[in-house]
Amino acid sequence: MSIDALFSPFSYKNLQLKNRVVMAPMTRAQSDNGVPTQQIVDYYARRAASEVGLILSEGTVINRPASKNIQNIPDFYGAEALNGWKNVIDAVHENGGKMGPQIWHVGDTRSSEDYPLVEMEKASTMTLEDIQDTIAQFAASAKSAKDLGFDVVEIHGAHGYLIDQFFWEVTNTRTDEYGGKTLKERSKFAVDIVKAIRAAVGEDFTIIIRLSQWKQQDYKSRLAATPSEMEDWLLPLKEAGVDIFHCSQRRFWEPEFEGSDLNFAGWAKKITGQPTITVGSVGLEGDFMAAFAGQGTEKADLSELIRRLERGDFDLVAVGRALLQDPEWVKKVKEGNTDELLNFSAESLAVLY
Repeated sequence: MSIDALFSPFSYKNLQLKNRVVMAPMTRAQSDNGVPTQQIVDYYARRAASEVGLILSEGTVINRPASKNIQNIPDFYGAEALNGWKNVIDAVHENGGKMGPQIWHVGDTRSSEDYPLVEMEKASTMTLEDIQDTIAQFAASAKSAKDLGFDVVEIHGAHGYLIDQFFWEVTNTRTDEYGGKTLKERSKFAVDIVKAIRAAVGEDFTIIIRLSQWKQQDYKSRLAATPSEMEDWLLPLKEAGVDIFHCSQRRFWEPEFEGSDLNFAGWAKKITGQPTITVGSVGLEGDFMAAFAGQGTEKADLSELIRRLERGDFDLVAVGRALLQDPEWVKKVKEGNTDELLNFSAESLAVLY
């Protein structure tokens, strides 16, 4: 198996990457009251030093009520938190890496901590004033990312959180311009966020959006049941200013629609013509559900991933739990030391190293 495709450079607008490996966003919830600590700095710098092409941060929240549901999820607003993120990006750059924050609002999702003690914001009940301020706060955080020296910004529009709650007919029952019977109509909130971010960061700064069919509320849910419905979903986002589509699946090798072995990222690239990131159990046998149940999983062969990458189905590959377990995963793969790759232990979810 040749790994040349995985370690070829990637260029798009301002973004210049030495390889195709992306560190997937993974919630750590270990930033003290929302402020990244030195431990967070070291955690990301360690992956940069081990040759990850692009690091996407854990979800960071905007300046809105109930934008997070766990106290130590990091903020991406306010002087103290932004100073902490400045330390992160400086350390990543000093170690030869590139990085972008993932900007987030959890919407109506509650954690066991029931934090914060305010009413969670819902797609169906937010006022138009709430919506407009939320859009503005996404743009403000994206502008802060550019100002701090980050290389990209990613919008979290997946997994049943706020933006995804607008996409989904189950959670978006609005009757105004931010609702609608079709996915295209319900995409207006996300489209307006992308437009506002594009206006804030300029034309050359790369915008990524992470999307999923599945929801944490319903793993079998599908927003787009056909390629035509996916066009109605993705093309307005492209027109609004999305550069790269980050296509979240539980298992990257599963086909998206009958009659083709293309996965979600493959279809997104075919439909939009834009670069895409694939993700979902890369380098591991089992998906993340086992980890949440406290179970580990064994490392997996990369030949199917490489086959799809060489075919041009997608441009970048996001690695999650394998990089959480082993900061040197990329270096080991590059050097052919796959026998040294580690199996995943669920204990890695709770620690930073």
